[in-house]
Amino acid sequence: MKKRVFALFLSVLMLTTVLCACGDTTSEEAGGIGSDTTSSSGEAVTGGELVVGISQDLGDSLDPYQLTAAGTREVLFNIYEGLVKATATGEYVPAVASDSTVSEDGLTYTFTLREGVRFHNGDTVTAEDVKYSFETCAETTVDTALAAALSSVQTLSAEGDTITITLAEPNPDFLSYVGMVYIVPDDYTEQSTAPVGTGPFQFVSRSVQENLVMEKFADYWGEPAYLDKVTFKIFEDANALMSALSAESVDLAVHLTIDQVNTLNAETYKTLEGTMNLVQALYLNNAVEPFNNEKVRQAMCYAVNVDEILQLTSEGHGAKLGTSIYPAFSKYFDESLVDAYPYDVEKAKQLLAEAGYENGFSMTITVPSNYTPHMNVAQVLVEQLAQVGITATIEPVEWETWLTRVYAGRDFESTVLGFDAATLSAGALLNRWMSDNENNMINYNNPEYDAIMKEASVTTDDAKQTELYKQAAKMLSDTAANVYIQDLADFVVIKSNLDGYQFYPLYVMDLSTVHYVQ
Repeated sequence: MKKRVFALFLSVLMLTTVLCACGDTTSEEAGGIGSDTTSSSGEAVTGGELVVGISQDLGDSLDPYQLTAAGTREVLFNIYEGLVKATATGEYVPAVASDSTVSEDGLTYTFTLREGVRFHNGDTVTAEDVKYSFETCAETTVDTALAAALSSVQTLSAEGDTITITLAEPNPDFLSYVGMVYIVPDDYTEQSTAPVGTGPFQFVSRSVQENLVMEKFADYWGEPAYLDKVTFKIFEDANALMSALSAESVDLAVHLTIDQVNTLNAETYKTLEGTMNLVQALYLNNAVEPFNNEKVRQAMCYAVNVDEILQLTSEGHGAKLGTSIYPAFSKYFDESLVDAYPYDVEKAKQLLAEAGYENGFSMTITVPSNYTPHMNVAQVLVEQLAQVGITATIEPVEWETWLTRVYAGRDFESTVLGFDAATLSAGALLNRWMSDNENNMINYNNPEYDAIMKEASVTTDDAKQTELYKQAAKMLSDTAANVYIQDLADFVVIKSNLDGYQFYPLYVMDLSTVHYVQ
């Protein structure tokens, strides 16, 4: 006997409180900073063009199975879709598939394709395209959590409008990984430079380090986008972005700082506030001295005053963290870990002395220079760490350098960045710190942690899995794997005649709902 997988999955994984926004703050109460969505009273207008300011280029490839940077996935969410897709309310809903069932033993998933779904090249999506997409993703994906999920697929068959997937063992998070397998044509070979998907927007052009242009897909199967055309304009220099906003040549900009927001004309732009759904931390290379010493890492946690960081960098906005889970994952978020290391200079000095560093040490914090929020936090960290005898120097690098040297090459001492979750599963945030995970760029190596995570990945008991994930998160805190800071406040500015922007519990930007008002 089969059961509906969407109902089952939502009851298990739907976020109990989906809160990218900061409550019910009104513009007046927040001095011009609004809540999570725009709320203009004007009538929605179909059509028009939009210029979106973003802070990083999209990498060498737009191939859906080669995506590494969160900023690239954020943009391409508008072009690609899977059999299911995430919504702004924290659910997975049918997309290219119209329906799905799962067997009672949790091993066999059957997906029925939605009738008449077209690719951007005009071809109709077939079961063979879906089969090709899953097989290609399994062979090429750089996301190790997704690769691990797909490695459990024993059989994958396509017949008529139906796809059947049989797993070697139950995986309660499997549907979330299905949403990460973007469906592409099986006879198309230019995905890396001219992507073709099934989303509400289709790719038009790209100029490296300058822009990416997409337009409304007229044959989209679902609710059509309002806008005719969107241009993502790249501003790796924050000053250049602010100049463009001052000149009103950018209609929407995301991930701004409070200082940037405060300089803008409140009559031209309205400001929305959410959280970035990122785990920002001072990430420490656990394989490099002195960060291979747990007491040193714990000392650094006590030396950092997170409340002061939030106040100095964002006027108190943002959400404190104590581990690698951010608050939107409320089911797994342990509030007690937020203050596991209260600010205590003397305690920090004591631990440093016990570790053999009573006179402190010198270190380098390598930060991508195009991310102002991370640079700002790094500057405060330098001052705070100096209070316990640690001399930190900031090394600003270009984004591509950070990706190749720090992330891929693990050639660094420490860095400030934020990691996101590609799916609505705690495993998406915690898997990367398993010792054999290719994305474990801090070289965290803890056999007990590995065992907990492996057990969590196969248990079908939701309560037990939740408890295991909480245990794993606490272990990261107890061992001070990193110096956890915050889920950054996400300030989005949008012109006053625009409406419909939504925050998601994932790091994506859905522009299909954005529209002009009259």
